[in-house]
Amino acid sequence: MSGFGISPRFNHIAIQTDDLDSTISWYEAFLGVTVEWSLDSFSPLTRHRLPGIRKLVELKIGDLRIHVFDRADHSREGPRPLDYQFQHVGISVESSEDLVRLRERWFLARERIDVRWNRPDPPSDIVTDADGVSSLYLLDPNGLELEFLYPGEGLAHE
Repeated sequence: MSGFGISPRFNHIAIQTDDLDSTISWYEAFLGVTVEWSLDSFSPLTRHRLPGIRKLVELKIGDLRIHVFDRADHSREGPRPLDYQFQHVGISVESSEDLVRLRERWFLARERIDVRWNRPDPPSDIVTDADGVSSLYLLDPNGLELEFLYPGEGLAHE
């Protein structure tokens, strides 16, 4: 617990896309997520923050929640590489073998799901840093980078 008496926990990541159905299909094929719920009616605050929002869907696997939503008039452009942004999201896995399976599943999902890719980059090799953390970096169809990591045997799983 922090000195402020607040103990935040991660709840979800939100992904804005211009192809909601394909993004959902890809995450189902790649990670095996399930659709938990969807919304198509939004508060005035949400409509103000996200003009043109039409639908939001929660995807879930284990404790990982992904909110996927679309907006009218999406620019179809990502942030420029040097702009302020969340650069990637790190997701822990239980074993180094999970990284190998995820890399294989990415290729299988890419073959199975007909979706327009904003960036054609394949997944990275699996690398292990000097601190013993093994990582796999990959992009979703929207060009958003995900890091799947295994902290290693001697490191805390946080």
